[in-house]
Amino acid sequence: MKEKVLKGRKNGMLVFLLILILYVLATIGTVVGGFEIERSGNPVLLIVCIVVLSVGWIPLCGLKVLKPQEALVLTLFGKYVGTLKDNGFYFVNPFCTGVNPAAKTRLSQSGDVKHASAINPDAAVAAAVSYEAIGKKISLKIMTLSNNRQKINDCLGNPIEIGIAVTWRIVDTAKAVFNVDNYKEFLSLQCDSALRNIVRLYPYDVAPGVDTTGDGIADEGSLRGSSEIVAARIRDEIQERVNEAGIEILEARITYLAYAPEIAAVMLQRQQASAVIDARKMIVDGAVGMVEMALERLNENDVVTLDEERKAAMVSNLLVVLCGNHDAQPIVNTGTLY
Repeated sequence: MKEKVLKGRKNGMLVFLLILILYVLATIGTVVGGFEIERSGNPVLLIVCIVVLSVGWIPLCGLKVLKPQEALVLTLFGKYVGTLKDNGFYFVNPFCTGVNPAAKTRLSQSGDVKHASAINPDAAVAAAVSYEAIGKKISLKIMTLSNNRQKINDCLGNPIEIGIAVTWRIVDTAKAVFNVDNYKEFLSLQCDSALRNIVRLYPYDVAPGVDTTGDGIADEGSLRGSSEIVAARIRDEIQERVNEAGIEILEARITYLAYAPEIAAVMLQRQQASAVIDARKMIVDGAVGMVEMALERLNENDVVTLDEERKAAMVSNLLVVLCGNHDAQPIVNTGTLY
């Protein structure tokens, strides 16, 4: 199904004025026809005017008003006629009907709001008329879909919770309306499926021996550290799935990422332990360097001559002081070394 854009039909105002003039003339003709019957008994003018007043409203059904970034897909007795895409006041075949299978679908995305009956039941009847009037139009604006968070196992089997926000728009209204049953639900389901397929390829955090690119070489890709790359792959995966629906995916972003509650506490302890080990390693490396520097300075300046046993005691004391968790309590020796 290829999109066919209807052009050159922005004559809605002219048709509206003609219909208005026709109604005025028909009304005047009805009055004149009544006098004509009394005078000459000829009912032709009165009958014609009554017929015009009875069926003259039909062309009004062909008047369509479109705002910027709106489109209307038209069908005539089941056949696709074309799409109105530019803003303006149009006149089309009065028997053409607009088609939008996703008009009543409400998702967690921009542009989708709750029906008035859910907020105020008393306004349901009043809102139904205006809703049906604009419900067949398709928005061409850039919209953002934020699906519910999903619980997915990463490549190591750890359950995580992740959510994404997808920015999209319709580029082919014919495909969106006729190729899929409901393009909004179709997009939502494809987002969930693509997210699951990509997330299962990555670990939450960097893990050894994991290949996330599929080239057979282990890399350092992870959901937490490679969020831009993961988001780009999710976008490409979704785009490949929704091409047939005439939808363009502009961007996909990870909005929420965390371990599932059942393992969050354990993983937090693991991260804390890893951080403590890294900090201790840095402290020990620094302390050994400081001890080496102290011994070299003492030997260079001949401040004091220490045998191997005293050097060992000095190294032990310095390491205890430098690597300890608490401040050292110094003891001043006022006696001899030996």
